[in-house]
Amino acid sequence: MTGYVYMMSDKPLGVIYIGVTSDMRTRIWEHKASIRPGFTSKYQAGNLVWFERHPNIVLAIQREKSLKRYRREWKIQLIEGLNPTWLDLYERLDEIDNEYRPHPNTRMWGDYH
Repeated sequence: MTGYVYMMSDKPLGVIYIGVTSDMRTRIWEHKASIRPGFTSKYQAGNLVWFERHPNIVLAIQREKSLKRYRREWKIQLIEGLNPTWLDLYERLDEIDNEYRPHPNTRMWGDYH
């Protein structure tokens, strides 16, 4: 089962929420519709500004935990590398395939082949 790590925001350089899911379209719709109370509804972070695809949900969860430890500046660089203007990518999910590729020297490299 494919896994996705994603970031939501309220505006360019605004709040950043990091999440993980196996059903990207449904999960982002839930954030946008404020189905569940939480960070994204509290801070109105309804824009999908970044995401990456992983071969399975376990690897996506590992990446999510890693990203949450990163400094804000690094998260901003990730977002702007894919989406320099911080546009909402929800409507373009079918057009973008941002597959995560670990460095060949990492121990996770074999999990991505």
